[in-house]
Amino acid sequence: MKGIRKIHHIAIICSDYERSKKFYTEVLGLEIIRELYRTARNSHKLDLALNGEYIIELFSFPDPPPRLSRPEACGLRHLSFEVENLDEMIARLNNLQIPTEPIRTDDFTGKRFTFFQDPDQLPIELYES
Repeated sequence: MKGIRKIHHIAIICSDYERSKKFYTEVLGLEIIRELYRTARNSHKLDLALNGEYIIELFSFPDPPPRLSRPEACGLRHLSFEVENLDEMIARLNNLQIPTEPIRTDDFTGKRFTFFQDPDQLPIELYES
């Protein structure tokens, strides 16, 4: 389709802003572009980048409803990040007490991948390049 050039960003609503901010910046290493609090909405908004490219918009809202099921609820299934060394990333997450699923291999590409969860149980995939 000629009109669409690329994904601009992914929006995520979290239940605990400070906990999720720490997870996405300190655990995953995303960079903060801008952060603001919107008084009228009682909502934080955090724009995050990966390697200088804007990718995630993290929101907080009062009492967001929980995800219905994991991971087959209608809507976003998971967020995936490409990594160079899957074993190093798994060790880093596990050292931070973040459990990861067993490593799987993509039947089509032969590449290895695993899943873990953000603080609100959003499934995140690490896919080895």
